[in-house]
Amino acid sequence: MKAVLGLEDGTIIKGTGFGAEGTACGELVFTTQFTGYEEALTDPSYKGQILMFTYPLIGNYGVSGERFQSDNIHAEGLVVREACKKPYHYKSARSIHKFLEDEGKPGIEGVDTRMLTIGARERGTMRAALITGSDDGEEAVDVARNFPQMTDEELIASVTCKEPYFIPGAEGAWKGSGKPKHAVVVDLGIKRNIINNLHKRGIDLTLVPATTKPTEIAGYEPDLLFISNGPGDPEKATDAINAVKAFAGTIPVCGICFGHQIISLAMGARTYKLKFGHRGGNQPVKDLIENKIFISSQNHGYAVDADSLEGTGLYVKYLNANDKTVEGVSHKDLDIFSVQFHPEAQAGPMDTEETFFGKVVKVLGGDL
Repeated sequence: MKAVLGLEDGTIIKGTGFGAEGTACGELVFTTQFTGYEEALTDPSYKGQILMFTYPLIGNYGVSGERFQSDNIHAEGLVVREACKKPYHYKSARSIHKFLEDEGKPGIEGVDTRMLTIGARERGTMRAALITGSDDGEEAVDVARNFPQMTDEELIASVTCKEPYFIPGAEGAWKGSGKPKHAVVVDLGIKRNIINNLHKRGIDLTLVPATTKPTEIAGYEPDLLFISNGPGDPEKATDAINAVKAFAGTIPVCGICFGHQIISLAMGARTYKLKFGHRGGNQPVKDLIENKIFISSQNHGYAVDADSLEGTGLYVKYLNANDKTVEGVSHKDLDIFSVQFHPEAQAGPMDTEETFFGKVVKVLGGDL
């Protein structure tokens, strides 16, 4: 099947299409992940983006469905050097070709992903159009330049839960005095493994839509407020920002990735868009308090402005060892903390899982 990728700067890349026939539009972003394509494609944070893998062979262990981070593919399309046609793994249920076809998502292979990655690093993230069933490059460029982008509010609305729902903590897993604690999770496109990590530690969870008001959250009588990951510009998540403002200082507040940015904004800091973002499972992060380095999984196109933290009560706890961007903050006096990286991994290293989720248990009064 013919396929073409067009970028807003006029770049045209022709290749071979796979998956569904059609057109995908969005920001072209790259991940340095070697594996974990199931998790990445189903991560709601990739909504509105065309995902490109820098690793040259994707799909060699097939698709099992066991590690999905949501029920569906959220990336708009897939760009790879080579997509494996005959995967080999005892858990594989289908190929990546069939996976994309079943989900109605187009893919393109035979692409010089190294060249495109270098271009993104030099010129920044760009709008792109991926068309399968055609190799008309001029059409692809025109679509990339002119397609109507979803607003950030629409991105969040497309991945949040529609109604509140309750998940009891794993039976007998809570370690601490008294009954298990209760967290309200503002779902901005939460990954399944974040839920799993809170659940397996015995914490009762009420997940609520992104537009839930502070008064509604208060009605659930939470012991902790958790702000999830998600797509788009954090400044547009006004309801979540207001929720943090309402509960900061009254109960513990924590968050991951998008949630980290929202918490920082609520406390008075600023965020900005990165030139090309951090995406992959090999990002080095330094803990400035413990003076330790660990490898983290990341997926973000925005970051918190370190200088803007002055006067907010927040301080930088984690820093990216590559470009010195903020990767986590804590409050000097209150139980407020957040990380930009993904401690739950899936995909990626699990170096920081217990560090983060153990702290969640600790601020709730549980035993580690």
